[in-house]
Amino acid sequence: MTDTSVAALQAASGPASRTRVWDLPTRLFHWALAVAVLGLIGTGLTGIMEWHFRLGYTVLSLLLFRLLWGFVGGRWSRFAAFLYAPGSVVAYLRGRAHPDHLIGHTPLGALSVFAVLGILAFQVATGLMADDEISASGPLTRFVSGAVVSFATGWHKAQGKWIVIALVSLHVLAVLFYVLVKRHRLVRPMVSGDKLLADASGRVAPSRDDAASRALALVLFALCAGVANWIASLRI
Repeated sequence: MTDTSVAALQAASGPASRTRVWDLPTRLFHWALAVAVLGLIGTGLTGIMEWHFRLGYTVLSLLLFRLLWGFVGGRWSRFAAFLYAPGSVVAYLRGRAHPDHLIGHTPLGALSVFAVLGILAFQVATGLMADDEISASGPLTRFVSGAVVSFATGWHKAQGKWIVIALVSLHVLAVLFYVLVKRHRLVRPMVSGDKLLADASGRVAPSRDDAASRALALVLFALCAGVANWIASLRI
């Protein structure tokens, strides 16, 4: 979708209004995950394993929360809002996106989100079952077979690590491209939560982001952190 196409869609819909797209829990999740993943990469490369484990449990908590929030969160944070059919992705790439596909995650952005969440989940899962036979052993190693431990260790330390680094790098480069070249405001909405959208008071439904939804998010995250802490307690 080109800038001209976006402008044409907005002009056809009427004047722009500020609309809450990203609720506070989603924004906090996004930035917390970014910091934790960068910390995981850094501690993994430098061998600071205790902090690597702590950050791993943090990422586990965040991923569990995002899984739940994808069903009960704000309108544009729910998986149903950016789970696109292949035809929608093709239409977007050809510059014929539906106007609603430009509000939250675009079809191409949605693929990136699912790819990052999926590979992070797999990387965390293998980390929980990995064992370098020196000083770092995941809390679930004693519950799975030696073959599974061997595969998890090899993947986590080799392919998985570099795939995560590649995806993170690609994500950052894509954001820079859209911000610096295409002049799309991607960072500011993820800080403030709001986007300037055409006819926001009519057609576009804003995300719920009130005290009740934020309290629900806090309870859900506490539960997810509790699960991660329980898993961590299994480590010998």
